[in-house]
Amino acid sequence: MPSDRKVATDRANAILEIDLRAVAANWRRLKRELAPGVRMAAVIKADAYGLGAAQVGPALLRAGCELFFVASLDEGIALRKVLPKARIAILDGALAGSEAEFARHRLMPVLNDLGQVTRWSKAYPRKPAIFHLDTGMERLGLSRAEVDRLTANPALLAHLDVAAIMSHLACADEPEHPKNPEQLARFRTALARLPKAPASLASSSAIFLGRAYHFQIVRPGAALFGINPLPGKPNPMRATVALRAKILQVRDVDAGETVGYGATHRMERPSRIATIAVGYADGWLRSASDRGSAAIAGRRVPLVGRISMDLLTLDVTGIEADRAKPGAYVDLLDDSYGIDDAAEAARTIGYEMLTLLGRRYARVYRGAR
Repeated sequence: MPSDRKVATDRANAILEIDLRAVAANWRRLKRELAPGVRMAAVIKADAYGLGAAQVGPALLRAGCELFFVASLDEGIALRKVLPKARIAILDGALAGSEAEFARHRLMPVLNDLGQVTRWSKAYPRKPAIFHLDTGMERLGLSRAEVDRLTANPALLAHLDVAAIMSHLACADEPEHPKNPEQLARFRTALARLPKAPASLASSSAIFLGRAYHFQIVRPGAALFGINPLPGKPNPMRATVALRAKILQVRDVDAGETVGYGATHRMERPSRIATIAVGYADGWLRSASDRGSAAIAGRRVPLVGRISMDLLTLDVTGIEADRAKPGAYVDLLDDSYGIDDAAEAARTIGYEMLTLLGRRYARVYRGAR
């Protein structure tokens, strides 16, 4: 009898392949080559950037990762089910009334304001938490004024188990940006005033800024999943996803005819158009309409017309009919055209593109064991 997975892929209009070995290899490379001797965590928020935290988390654990960051309490509770012994930190912090859930599921809050610090110190003084300092992002984290108030209250600090102190850079993907050394200096100043604890400043791109930014813990996220941490330069990370979709129909279109909603693309010559079972409901953004490309048998073909909810159209005029036919596969993401390329065509970033890859794909995990 065929496996359920085999049946699912056979009947699927599109297949998303996720290479867990590549995710683990990216983590190991960052640890061994970029930050040797530094504790390497993993940020797998947003369901591991859309790739499945239940699969990615155990793969990283097998690679040696012991500390994981997710965004929300619910993400942490779900991850605890597959990582019963790992340390899991919640970036959004402990909102009022949620403290008992953190304790019940053995999750570490990242304390983002003085109210969270006060409530946690009273409720669970012996359970570890992470301090988040705002050094210039003006988003989450203890402000400089709150750090002043915190250091002025030694009794409050005495009742806290500070597992780490972290901050986050605003411009890490721009190595020459003056904001980077400015935030580094602010972080060092704040650390000198707080209890000694492992410090963490660098996420994916900041790891490449050098050892001064590494401290004791680094927290890669996007780079683990193949997103380029060095925009404008060759990507040092391995690709982790491949996406292929079936051609539903191929039709001849006369010169002067238009393709898709809004009649935005008019054919300049007699052409053949292939309709593919992927659309913006699958994360292939509408902003990529009339931009980008796909591959058939290794040859690039342009995307033409507007992307709709379930479909997109490709000009396959130059492809042999036996290769561009209903049921044949088109490669939307592969080793030569990755998530950052697709994001550029959609006028966005790889982070958004990756996290939006839809749930209608049949998913195949490579290297799960």
